[in-house]
Amino acid sequence: MAIRGAMGLPVVGMVGGGQLSRMTHQASISLGLSLKVLADATHDSAALVANGVTVGDHTSLDDLRAFAQGCEVVTFDHEHVPGGLLEAMEAEGLAIAPGSAALRHAQDKIVMRERLAAMGVPVPPFCPVATVRDVEGFAQHVGWPLVLKSATGGYDGKGVWVVRDATEAAEVVGFGVRLVAEQLVSLRRELAAVVARSPYGQGAAWPVVETVQSDGICVEVVAPAPGLSEELALEAQELALRLADELGVVGVLAVELFEVVSPEGVPGLLVNELAMRPHNSAHWTIEGARTSQFEQHLRAVLDWPMGETAMTAPVVVMANLLGRDDDGDLDRRLHMLFGRDPGLKVHLYGKTVRPGRKIGHVTALGDDLEVVRRRARTGADYLRDGLWPEDRRG
Repeated sequence: MAIRGAMGLPVVGMVGGGQLSRMTHQASISLGLSLKVLADATHDSAALVANGVTVGDHTSLDDLRAFAQGCEVVTFDHEHVPGGLLEAMEAEGLAIAPGSAALRHAQDKIVMRERLAAMGVPVPPFCPVATVRDVEGFAQHVGWPLVLKSATGGYDGKGVWVVRDATEAAEVVGFGVRLVAEQLVSLRRELAAVVARSPYGQGAAWPVVETVQSDGICVEVVAPAPGLSEELALEAQELALRLADELGVVGVLAVELFEVVSPEGVPGLLVNELAMRPHNSAHWTIEGARTSQFEQHLRAVLDWPMGETAMTAPVVVMANLLGRDDDGDLDRRLHMLFGRDPGLKVHLYGKTVRPGRKIGHVTALGDDLEVVRRRARTGADYLRDGLWPEDRRG
């Protein structure tokens, strides 16, 4: 039975009240949709602005079931709902997108790596490990240092450790979490290919972007990826669309990639991570594409036709705003920033400020890469610490 809201349009539910849910709510408004949110608390990012917020526990089947019964389809702004609960919801006939079988590959790095390797998709050399001896055995093949990752739950650099020897590996193994070991890949840069897929099987892809990382956190996204050959860009998009199709993804899929160069100098790609939801690497699409990732995600989970993904400017750069010890006088800083650069677009998430936490982003559009990049960085830096570039030089 269809669940309808205002104007006879569908009610979509989103589990998680973070900034992804907040921005999906913004996209739902122009479509006339009713977006319900299952938030952890009333002060969550989306709960501060959305109507129809339910406070509940995403690890409780009762809470999930009650929430889903008021929605035509339920989707997610994070991957932390236990797989068994998703399967139970599906068994009861509740519609979720993406489904549990697809989401498993975004929730468990070991499952993801093994499935992609079986599909012939290029991934870094890897091995599930449980003991220091396992890690040492893997190191005999790939060398030290290597990377240990928590199989579940890691994000923004959390749950990822670069270890140089068995002593450092022992410390990580001692945490008692499921681990996968990977070769520390020599890479040129990190890229992201973001696509969307509907149940009907229609796919859509945005331009491949470069993502700039600092301490495991994405600080900047450049669209399109500078200097990326058309051949490699098409390869990345086709790979992402293939993964969305073969894994049965419904909604947005972000494929995080390493750009590598062979000993012969031939560029190539390795898949690093998958995310089956709107993703930080595509926040630029709000202003920078004809259809944002948030609108596209809604279209996809409702099985509506996909929107156009062409860019609205030759160059778009998104700079993440990371928190410091406090947020300073944001009201004054916004006033000054908009006066200096009226073309910047600022998105603040309404989140409690903590050092290193993503609390917003700044987007700049234009024709010249260096100019656009400088504008986005300047905006994010000024909102963070209240200093202009000339103040830093002084």
